[in-house]
Amino acid sequence: MFLVPLALTIYAFIDCLNTSEEETKHLPKIAWVFIILLFWIVGPVVWLIAGKTRRSAAGASEPGSWQRSRRQQWVAPDDNPDFLKSLKDDRKPEAEEEPGRRDGTNPDDKAPPAS
Repeated sequence: MFLVPLALTIYAFIDCLNTSEEETKHLPKIAWVFIILLFWIVGPVVWLIAGKTRRSAAGASEPGSWQRSRRQQWVAPDDNPDFLKSLKDDRKPEAEEEPGRRDGTNPDDKAPPAS
């Protein structure tokens, strides 16, 4: 009986700390932290129900504003056209080298290198 409210309080506290100030509703974030910690069982439940802006359903056809803003903040390298272009630019000097290996031998040579 003691562990369930404790786990709920810990979860709500961590969730509140990880939530940005823009996503909190009705009160400032610091007020929510005090409510969660002072009102041991009721505080976490109120936070989970009314404390923060919830995301839209996963099957929604249009992405919410939180998805659009995240997309602008960080883009994976394989989705970033500037990064892919820089990879192509980095490979050009290697392609312009003579067809031999980096150690000076030609892969078409039949004779083994002298020791």
